[in-house]
Amino acid sequence: MEQVKRQDPEVFAAIASELGRQRDHLELIASENFVSDAVMEAQGSILTNKYAEGYPRRRYYGGCEYVDIAEDLARDRAKALFGASYVNVQPHSGAQANMGVYFTVLQQGDTVLGMNLSHGGHLTHGSPVNFSGMQYNFVEYGVREDNQRIDYDVVRTLAHKHQPKLIVAGASAYPRAIDFKVFREIADEVGALLMVDMAHIAGLVAAGLHQNPVPYADFVTTTTHKTLRGPRGGMILGNEKTAEAYGKKLDKAIFPGIQGGPLMHVIAAKAVAFGEALSPSFKAYGAAVIANAQRLGEQLQKNGIDIVSGGTDNHLLLLDLRGLGLTGKVAEKVLDAVGMTTNKNTIPYDPETPFVTSGIRIGTAAVTSRGLKETDMDEIADLMALTLKNHGDEATLGKVRGRVAALTKQFPLYPGMI
Repeated sequence: MEQVKRQDPEVFAAIASELGRQRDHLELIASENFVSDAVMEAQGSILTNKYAEGYPRRRYYGGCEYVDIAEDLARDRAKALFGASYVNVQPHSGAQANMGVYFTVLQQGDTVLGMNLSHGGHLTHGSPVNFSGMQYNFVEYGVREDNQRIDYDVVRTLAHKHQPKLIVAGASAYPRAIDFKVFREIADEVGALLMVDMAHIAGLVAAGLHQNPVPYADFVTTTTHKTLRGPRGGMILGNEKTAEAYGKKLDKAIFPGIQGGPLMHVIAAKAVAFGEALSPSFKAYGAAVIANAQRLGEQLQKNGIDIVSGGTDNHLLLLDLRGLGLTGKVAEKVLDAVGMTTNKNTIPYDPETPFVTSGIRIGTAAVTSRGLKETDMDEIADLMALTLKNHGDEATLGKVRGRVAALTKQFPLYPGMI
């Protein structure tokens, strides 16, 4: 980054500092990951110069013959990854992918069934502070209080009672496998469409380690980062039935409906990431992500920390800190101070506000990309427990910082960069 360093030292300093933070901290935020050098090269390429409103071979600008190739590669690789017949790789984010589906099939005020945010859902699944909750009549389902798992019988009861036009499955803080086949059955019983937001688990689905929603859902949305380990962005997928009934409508909802020109440099980076996900090594990566998460959860429990639902089937864990007398806000701050990055998160039936919370959400996608293995999860669990149980003891926290530093040095991140 010599050009940036010479031309704009202030921006360079911010980038360099962030690289230092990523290298020196254990990245445990469940929605974050480390992309490959190839993905970053594609995203930083000259494709950022090209406007390409429209779709391949149907553009409103000339000179798009080469960016068409990149977009076709991204779409074709995504179809191969997920067994999809329809793919749109232009959404700038998962939220815009969801918006694209809503704008395709819903009218303002329509009833939608979605997961409660504090039970593991997402802002775009009907939160009242989000456009989804403002424009549509969302009815919320959640998890059981006794086992913190989705109660499909309750989902069915709510669907029959409220007769939603659309049911939304998927979550941003739910550590258990979701049965999309059951959601399909419920949708069919009430004549509803089914959308699955698989943003968090897309990489696990691609690796064949979680049920694939594409055969069951009318619409599948996702981000392209998180467990899929691509650039920040979104995507919409569908099966053959979706392609025939809604393909053109979905395309129009994204452009010109809610977006202008697509980000061709990001789409090229998506293509590179999807190519990586098609390799045999990606399945091994996905298996390691899950194994690390399960081992981390087991060790945290041995250290006396409560885990929502008692464990995990995927990449994330939700920690209930009430037994330690801590809030998520305090825990996030003290963990960050010793070099472990997490985020405060509500837990089901949380007595605290979303700005305080009773929990933190952690994930293993990033540390697994960095090369950490199951035995390293034992050390992370011990360090987290020491920190949370001694959050006011600077001597103990100092020792934890040293052990975090020693662990991160064993796994160099982006060596040679800057």
